Amino acid sequence: MSVAGFIVIAFMLTTYVLLDGYDLGVAVIAPLVARTDRERSVAMASIGPFWNGNEVWLIAAGAALFALFPAAYAASFSGFYLPFVIVLWLLMFRGIALELREHLSSELWHQFWDVAFCASSVLLIFIFGLALGNLLRGVPVNPAGYFQGTFAFLLNPYAALVGCFAVATLAMHGAAFASMRIEGELGARALELLGQIWWAVLVFYVAVTALTIAMRTPLTAWWLIALPALSLLALLGARYNAQKLRPTATFAMSCVFVAVLLAASAATIFPYLLPGFPARSSGISIFQPPPSAVALSCALVVTLVGIVAVSIYSPIVWRRMAGKIRVE
Repeated sequence: MSVAGFIVIAFMLTTYVLLDGYDLGVAVIAPLVARTDRERSVAMASIGPFWNGNEVWLIAAGAALFALFPAAYAASFSGFYLPFVIVLWLLMFRGIALELREHLSSELWHQFWDVAFCASSVLLIFIFGLALGNLLRGVPVNPAGYFQGTFAFLLNPYAALVGCFAVATLAMHGAAFASMRIEGELGARALELLGQIWWAVLVFYVAVTALTIAMRTPLTAWWLIALPALSLLALLGARYNAQKLRPTATFAMSCVFVAVLLAASAATIFPYLLPGFPARSSGISIFQPPPSAVALSCALVVTLVGIVAVSIYSPIVWRRMAGKIRVE
């Protein structure tokens, strides 16, 4: 049951990154591809029907962590308290920018919210990457399960590198989505930009993968070799389809790349929810302290029912909101 809980939380977080990742990515690339106020409005409109529903996965993952593994929830939310508060403010700014931008016709008003939309999204991605980097590296946790580090400890070079990798990856993901969703020259510019961002993603991918293997991961399990290889193939597939001007296939390859990267991250830290530093064994695993069997069973059932419901609802939304957006 504990393993099932770990898989469910990993699945929910991966789904969040895939879905809200293209929202965040569109915000990152919008200033680079949208040349007019109208085009920036179209970039926001391309994610308009989906962004707030996508964020539900993040809330649900936090609730599932609280219900399934309360000790890990307590340690992580206390240790990452300041970053989580910053994340909440950035989520609010991004949502407010999307909702309020068109309320006034003032150009200054639009420019302010465009900057807020882009800056909050870039910082949000970087902080999420910072958190992932610290999970892969490990965090200092005492035997009682309390976080012993500082915010400065979290700002280490490896985690910062993972944060930069996250920004580049989701910028590519957003460019793929924009090229698929927006018709005309704006969509073509997004696909062209993807080809440029791709090189930065490749460099960060090689650096992060090499450092992670050297630092934490003994290559004793086949999936720790297969998953990075599969993600690299997906990255090459995104590049190939972008060159062939196939935006839908490019976005699909980008989804595979992101999903496999996160699967490899989960496999790297398993069975720990909060690996220790410098020794992983000093962290909090899914087996210790053991959750209540009744609580674990009930939480899993409720979570799985919710996942099934959203899995039915989401394709309906996508089908109703399908089609390309035109600048005119």
